[in-house]
Amino acid sequence: MASLVQLVPPPINEPDLRFKQAALLEILKDMGQVIVAYSGGTDSAYLAWAAVQALGPNAVAITADSASIPASHKRDAEDFAAQFGIRHEYIETFEFDNPDYIKNDKNRCFHCKDELFSRLDKVCAERGVANVVYGVNVDDLGDWRPGQGAALAHNVKAPLVEAGLRKSEIRELSRLAGLPTWDRPAAACLSSRIPYGTEVTKERIKTVEDGEESLKALGFRQFRTRFHGDLVRIEVAVEELAKALEPEMAAKFVEIFKPLGFHYVTLDLQGYRQGSLNEAITS
Repeated sequence: MASLVQLVPPPINEPDLRFKQAALLEILKDMGQVIVAYSGGTDSAYLAWAAVQALGPNAVAITADSASIPASHKRDAEDFAAQFGIRHEYIETFEFDNPDYIKNDKNRCFHCKDELFSRLDKVCAERGVANVVYGVNVDDLGDWRPGQGAALAHNVKAPLVEAGLRKSEIRELSRLAGLPTWDRPAAACLSSRIPYGTEVTKERIKTVEDGEESLKALGFRQFRTRFHGDLVRIEVAVEELAKALEPEMAAKFVEIFKPLGFHYVTLDLQGYRQGSLNEAITS
C-alpha cells in the first residue's frame, strides 16, 4: 500500500539536513543523560533514536501508560524501541483523576502534559538525571498546543526545535537512518477526538479507540474518529476519500459505528486535517 507521505521525499538540501542532525546530536551529547518523553510517533521516535546515538545507555525513553494512548500505539512504541536498542519504560499517569482535565476545555493538553512531566520530574529526581526532552518540532510552534506551556513550566527541553528541524526534515532523516517511523501517519492522544467542552471519559475514548482500530483494519492509514455525542464524524485523508465514499464502505462504517452507540454516522468531506477541533477556538 502506498504511503500517504510522499514516497519520494520533497527536495531538501542534504548537507543542511546533515548539519542539523549533527547539531542535534551535539545538543543531546552536551546533556550527558536524558529521559525522552516517548510516544512512538515520528518525532519522538527519531528523538529517542538520536539520543541513543549521542548518549548510548544514558538515554532512556519513557512512555505514558494512559488510557488516552491507543494500545496499538504502545505496541508500536515497544517494537521500535526493541528494534533499535532503546531503553524503554512506562510510567503510569493519572490525568483522569484531574477535574480540570476531565472538563476538556481548550487547556486540556496542558493538564495532560503537566501530569506526564510531573511524573518524569520525580523519575529524574530519583535517578539524578537533569534533563527531560520531548519531540516538539519547529512546525508545531504555530498551532494551538497548550502542552508546550507545560513543557516550559517543567523546563522540558525541545532539542528538535533547538536544532531547527521541521517535520519534513525529521521524516527525511528518519528515512535515511532506516527508521520505519519515517512515514508514520500523524498521531495524537485519543482525548483529542472529543470536542472542547464535552467531558473526556475513559468510556468515550475507548469507543473512539475501538472505532479507529476498525478503520485501520479496513486499510485506512490517516484518519480520525471525532466524537460528537450520538454522532460520529469520520475524517480520512483526502487521498483516501474516494475509497471512503464507496457505497460498500459506507455500509461498513455503519456496521462499525452503530454498535458503538452512535445514532448518526457521518464522513467529513474536508478530509483529515490535524487539529480540526481547534477550528472551533481559532475561527
